[in-house]
Amino acid sequence: MRDSSVRQPTATADRSSLAGRDRLPSLTGLRFWAALIVVLYHLSRQVGEIPGLSEATWYGRSGVTFFFVLSGFVLAWTYDGQRVPAKVFLWRRFARIWPLLVVTSAASVAVWIAIGKEVTIKAVVATLLMVHAWFPDAEIQKGANPAAWSLSDEAWFYLIFPLLMLLPLLKSGRGRFWVAVTMTVALVGVWFASALIETGATRVWLLDYFPPTRMLQFVLGVAAGLAIKRGWRSPVGLPAAIGLVVLWHLALVPWRDAVPESLWYSPYSASQLLSAPIFALLVCAAAQADLRGSRTGLGGAWAVRLGHWSFAWYLVHEIVIRALLAHYGRPESLAGTAGFWLAAIVLSLALAGMAYQWVEHPLERLLRKAGPQARKPAEPGVGGPTPATSGSLTQG
Repeated sequence: MRDSSVRQPTATADRSSLAGRDRLPSLTGLRFWAALIVVLYHLSRQVGEIPGLSEATWYGRSGVTFFFVLSGFVLAWTYDGQRVPAKVFLWRRFARIWPLLVVTSAASVAVWIAIGKEVTIKAVVATLLMVHAWFPDAEIQKGANPAAWSLSDEAWFYLIFPLLMLLPLLKSGRGRFWVAVTMTVALVGVWFASALIETGATRVWLLDYFPPTRMLQFVLGVAAGLAIKRGWRSPVGLPAAIGLVVLWHLALVPWRDAVPESLWYSPYSASQLLSAPIFALLVCAAAQADLRGSRTGLGGAWAVRLGHWSFAWYLVHEIVIRALLAHYGRPESLAGTAGFWLAAIVLSLALAGMAYQWVEHPLERLLRKAGPQARKPAEPGVGGPTPATSGSLTQG
């Protein structure tokens, strides 16, 4: 689920520096809202429903789809045109997500043990190696930290990203258009093809967790990021894109009432697979607004701060919900449910802020400095341009 905050590289910038992020601040602000609908999704299903709000966010797990699309967009935007060795890129991604994964997984396992649930060593090792989404075993996928499954998908995305940036199709506007169309058609095709898979854990794994399935959303984001970086502008503005996202989730409410979630054509799987093109339009529209210098309401100081906390919030919120449920039990009244929701949101968000400030951000800086570095471009007249390194992320 983790992507870098957006920054537009310059020819003279130190490529290993963390300064200069949030050149497209509305995208950072959107991260908070995507994390919020995931939190409300878990609260609705694990704690209890709040009328209206729960219906609208019953399929808020689609927020993960948003993060996968955003991840592709941000990486393409950030690394397009840069000559960065693949080992440097992969180390930066490792530094970005692994420290917080370790800390939150340790906290999650501690809570599991405290409430009397056994956690296998296999599940912990698979989580720390970020390979747990490759296994069709729920105990391995969710054993250490249930929310961390998406990092296994992200790790796969990072591994294939250097190769994606070398694809000739992505180097032309026509090619990027057809890549986006192909990814969209493929997502619809996967959804229809799931009718051939027997209902049960295998289908859930293939549609929800399996990295090659989720990769379609990431590649769509990559195509969108390159298109915007190279001058393409979507005809869909930010208000219209937000409206499409809201209408899509509201349309899932009557769909939910008509179709059981166990069926392949339920809104549960559709909300995660078919929402990717809508989210791509939203990301493009927000980026365009920032490029124009428009005020979006998503790029203010607090919006950006909350966006920075979103990764940590995503990883800690379910742990907090689980701990509170174990201590207090599931509330029986609407007032009790609302109070539980409020306590879980405030506590988990506060912990996320502390985790970002004291764990995620400083350890990322430390690891980035300790790992391989990209060579700085040669100054004009001193040796000419830096040649592309074998295996580097470079776009012609």
